[in-house]
Amino acid sequence: MKEQLKIYEEKMDKTIDSLMNDYASIRAGRANPHVLDKIKVDYYGTPTPIQQVGNISVPEARMILIQPWEKSLLKAIEKAIQTSDLGINPNNDGSCIRLIFPELTEDRRKELAKDVKKKGENAKVAVRNIRRDANDTFKKMEKNDEISEDDLKDAEEKIQKITDKAIEKIDKAVENKTKEILTV
Repeated sequence: MKEQLKIYEEKMDKTIDSLMNDYASIRAGRANPHVLDKIKVDYYGTPTPIQQVGNISVPEARMILIQPWEKSLLKAIEKAIQTSDLGINPNNDGSCIRLIFPELTEDRRKELAKDVKKKGENAKVAVRNIRRDANDTFKKMEKNDEISEDDLKDAEEKIQKITDKAIEKIDKAVENKTKEILTV
């Protein structure tokens, strides 16, 4: 039964990790290289993450500098950024690409904060679904006389504690990201 609990706890942790990755790609006015994580560049016919075809640095608070290892990739990187949902026009100077992040407007900040809360709610729903699956599994085990009624109650209490802990982490992540976005 401990193994079962561990499996469900790992699933909840993966949900939280996924949420954190989503939050890393949300830009809050400051340049964050993680906004490029989902962008793939056509590298000799193979979609390749942008981090694997060049050096990415943040020389200023609102600028990302991309220096490709091969000059021939400049156009491909520029095209990949333009076709992504990043919403930033790349500046190509012939040797590197600069991404300049504009200051966020108050409306855009509020929109992003709503999006952060929505993603947090979706993560909570996913965690609760994992809890429901766990409880269903334990009830089946009890029905098949694999565990006793007391073990079932114990398992349900433990899975609830794990769920509460996961939801607390999600709430904290939502709060932190919202605060980061709304801070000018």
